[in-house]
Amino acid sequence: MASSELTSSQPPRPSRPNLAFRRLRGQRSPAEFAAVVRRAAREIGERVSCDARYVGRVEAGEIRCPNYAYERVFLHMFPGRTLADLGFAPRSSVRGRRARAGEDTPPMHTTIPAHATGEKWRAHEPYDPLSPQDPYDPHDPYGADQNHEIHEESDVLRRAFMTGGGATVAAASLGPLGLAHDAAAAERPVRRVGGHEADALEEAVRRIRLLDDRHGADGLYRRAAAPLRAAYALLDAGTTRQAMGDRLHSGAGELAISVGWLAHDSGRFDDARSHYAEALATARMAGDPAVEAHAFCNTSFLARDAGRPREAVRAAQAALRVARPLGSARLMSLLSLREAGGWAGLADRTGCEQALVRAQTFFERGHSDADPEWMTFYGEAELEALEAQCWSTLGNWRRAARHAGRAAHLQDPHFTRNIALYTAELADDLARGGRPDEAASAGMRVLDLLDQVQSSRVQTMLAGTARVLLPHRRASGVSAFLERHASVPRTA
Repeated sequence: MASSELTSSQPPRPSRPNLAFRRLRGQRSPAEFAAVVRRAAREIGERVSCDARYVGRVEAGEIRCPNYAYERVFLHMFPGRTLADLGFAPRSSVRGRRARAGEDTPPMHTTIPAHATGEKWRAHEPYDPLSPQDPYDPHDPYGADQNHEIHEESDVLRRAFMTGGGATVAAASLGPLGLAHDAAAAERPVRRVGGHEADALEEAVRRIRLLDDRHGADGLYRRAAAPLRAAYALLDAGTTRQAMGDRLHSGAGELAISVGWLAHDSGRFDDARSHYAEALATARMAGDPAVEAHAFCNTSFLARDAGRPREAVRAAQAALRVARPLGSARLMSLLSLREAGGWAGLADRTGCEQALVRAQTFFERGHSDADPEWMTFYGEAELEALEAQCWSTLGNWRRAARHAGRAAHLQDPHFTRNIALYTAELADDLARGGRPDEAASAGMRVLDLLDQVQSSRVQTMLAGTARVLLPHRRASGVSAFLERHASVPRTA
């Protein structure tokens, strides 16, 4: 039985060259293209050990489907394309992993943490086990064991959690966000995944939300990759208690949503969609309707921003169905607003107004103990802001400006990013509604906040306002706003 897992009597499948990928490399050498891949990876918070040899193996067809880290990098490099467009085979057709082990080691059908087996765990090529191994990359922070060879196609999630040959506390991987409980945690082996790890995971979610509220998503998104890997590695390590497992699944789902929101707010829509889908799958596996409703909620918001209003409506309606038994009127209110945003994108004023009325009715029922922790941002200010966005989408600038102004006035000063966002919405509505001087004044207030807030969403809105105001540069204050806006550096 073991020999059938570790060796094969079948000859290797002949490789088929990946001509599509070769065309994408163009005139660059394999080494030059590998450098481009590594640079693109850094842009989205990934670390891959791509070199000319890896590029050659892809083009030769030896790597039929990349691992998830490379997949994210390639889709970031070539937006709008799928893996099939890049010449790769469907993941389902190459799925499988074989690990090189000792003669007496049984085949690994499931994830077995190193602390459970007493042996050092090694990651190998998950899709092409017959390929030779590449040397360990000392610059790769996710290396599983510096004394062993690690292939580029290793399981990235596991490597985020396995260091020095043994499993470590997930809090160690939360360090980039300042979330580790203590420095020594990184060196202590975990003998059982339990409350300490669940606490670290839940604290990571809270910390990310706090930093986003104050400073926005840009820059923070890249730093959140390691905590997310650590979260899913915790799930992979397993726990002996069902209640603890459910808690870890819920925490991982919420963290995936939080990281997805950071991608969403910083304009990385494809990444956000992937994270939200990951959270939804995690919620459904754990049977957690609260996390499922949250994932659908954010998926709806993303679909609206990405220009898919019908999907926004359907996702919001799915969230409403899941959330109804949870007993939170405030959650139902927010989900109704998500639906309203979708109807506005479809130019369906009647559908939008009906959803807005439901949102207001639910909101007026007040808070309850059933309200999710993540909804701390949702108050009267957010209600006004989301309604403003609906009216703006429908082209009613005056009504949109009225609600956006209320939102900015009502917002708690703690939510610096939201103040900037609401004021940017106000500036845009005023500009499009024919009130350039007031728009410029509001735009100046947003510029005052940009040293504290890094949000591509805010900057994109402000850039749109500036374009609308260009023909009105002689109006009071407009020229000063345009000049100052032009001098502000753009975040990547």
